[in-house]
Amino acid sequence: PGRVRFLSDEERKKLLESCRNNRSANLYPLVVLTLSTGMRRSEVLWLTWEQVELSKGVLFLHQTKNQQPRRVAVRGLALEVLQAHAKVRRIDTNLVFPGEKTYRTGHPFELQIYWREAVKDAGLKNFRFHDLRHSCASYLAMEGASLLEIAEVLGHKTLQMVKRYSHLAESHTAGVVERMNRRIFG
Repeated sequence: PGRVRFLSDEERKKLLESCRNNRSANLYPLVVLTLSTGMRRSEVLWLTWEQVELSKGVLFLHQTKNQQPRRVAVRGLALEVLQAHAKVRRIDTNLVFPGEKTYRTGHPFELQIYWREAVKDAGLKNFRFHDLRHSCASYLAMEGASLLEIAEVLGHKTLQMVKRYSHLAESHTAGVVERMNRRIFG
């Protein structure tokens, strides 16, 4: 069935606060963006400013796991945080989340060190960076998104991967059936 670990409301608040207070200025915007969009770790770490269109709130991902380019909508807090992050961008690299040694190595932000600190400070147990993606999908399901919509947001080619979130969308499915029955039977 696959792993489905997502943040409760309380855990999310603690993690975001921990990331905001982290010694790296990259961690909070990176986590907010990942949690908001469900982007994969490699997609967010290797994101360049050329792929970002802040005025439209859209990211263009050319290199994805399934080889299918996709557009990612960025809204709300994630857009605000990304706009603020753009104001302090580095001129020695085009990476949105560069590391301290990017100028020398070309590699992005060294996530793991800071991520472990934030997870520990937030008191989270059994929570990995990839679980931010699961959290995004779970929140979408709980907000009534269809499995097709979740697959589109996450960039899945098939619905098989998103079926693990179907139990979270049951109330939405029940609502759809109820509205259909009301319409056809009165």
